[in-house]
Amino acid sequence: MNRIIKKIELASTIKKIEMEAPEIAKKIQPGQFIILRIDEKGERIPLTVVEKDVTKRTISLIFQEIGKTTKDLGQLNPGDYILDLIGPLGHPTEIKNYGESEHSGQVIAIGGGVGVAEILPVAKALREAGNQVIGIIGARTKELVILEKEMREVCNQLFVTTDDGTYGEKGFVSDILQRILSNHPVSSSPRPSDLVYAIGPLPMMKVISELTRPYKIRTIVSLNPIMVDGTGMCGSCRLEVAGETKFGCVDGPEFDGHLVNWDLLILRNKRFLEEEKIADGK
Repeated sequence: MNRIIKKIELASTIKKIEMEAPEIAKKIQPGQFIILRIDEKGERIPLTVVEKDVTKRTISLIFQEIGKTTKDLGQLNPGDYILDLIGPLGHPTEIKNYGESEHSGQVIAIGGGVGVAEILPVAKALREAGNQVIGIIGARTKELVILEKEMREVCNQLFVTTDDGTYGEKGFVSDILQRILSNHPVSSSPRPSDLVYAIGPLPMMKVISELTRPYKIRTIVSLNPIMVDGTGMCGSCRLEVAGETKFGCVDGPEFDGHLVNWDLLILRNKRFLEEEKIADGK
């Protein structure tokens, strides 16, 4: 149990591990996540399950080495064990055909950075439910673009962007969304999309939510606030949605992007920056 089977380097700081987790593999659904702890002295971190293999009884996780825990996780190799693994956690994505009557739905699935790893299983499930899926993925530079091939396989159309223009279109994922929306006047009916689903950095998801607001397009964002226990007891992952306090671990991780208090969430996610620097030896 919890043994790493395979490890792949997708980019210089992004790794994929496949590990034994038979009970989680049987139950995990798109949109849900796990929380792991590497060893007795380690912190607990949430990660989305990218793939599952019920036959092999394994799950796959993709993470970026940006702090002490993810860097330590990146040092593990096949044959190593992870101490604690808990899941599935959170509510699964609502998977259905978002169209009306005989018309299939159209969904725009947006992933920024390592968020592409989280959007992949959701986009795949929405496509299998009969929706037309337009994918938009982005990264800072060409070397950090991940899962493009896999996204092309599950999307009817895929756009790729890089901040520096070294691959795909130069710019941000929000630029592509803005272009799609601009070609469809606000007053037009039907809407340019039945659903927008976005996962990535908080500022990116905030921009996406503001872009879709005038069109009244349902916009779902998958949030990853700082978590500790994953059961709603510690309150660390609390956020404000429609003026009410919610907990990312038990009420989410998905929320209506138009109702999230983004400024408060972004501020709360910065509250341990100094401690993170100390832990990382900076």
